[in-house]
Amino acid sequence: QVQLVESGGGLVQAGGSLRLSCAASGRAFMMYAMGWFRQAPGKERNIVAAIAWSGDSTLYADSVKGRFTISRDNAKNTVYLQMNSLKPDDTAVYYCNIDHFPRRGPQDMAKSTFDNWGQGTQVTVSS
Repeated sequence: QVQLVESGGGLVQAGGSLRLSCAASGRAFMMYAMGWFRQAPGKERNIVAAIAWSGDSTLYADSVKGRFTISRDNAKNTVYLQMNSLKPDDTAVYYCNIDHFPRRGPQDMAKSTFDNWGQGTQVTVSS
């Protein structure tokens, strides 16, 4: 069973920055694409960003392009989400997840569905 532990959320003013971390265990992390998702109150959970297993390809939701950056450190089994120029609309619980199959790209994360989730980390952006 894969375990996912997100951290780094908090309360920040609009225009501020946060860096989220997700530690994954239970699978050969370096072989799998990873993704960040978010769910605002009353809304569906949607993908924010994803990164290929190799780290050489990324994907971003239109709403965060140019502001968020996903990266990974395979030595630490950790994926990061650097969030800059935060807006109140970015307020949500942020989750990470790991691909079902090895050696795939970020587009596969965007098309996949997941049943296993971590506890998430709350990001609140005040105006």
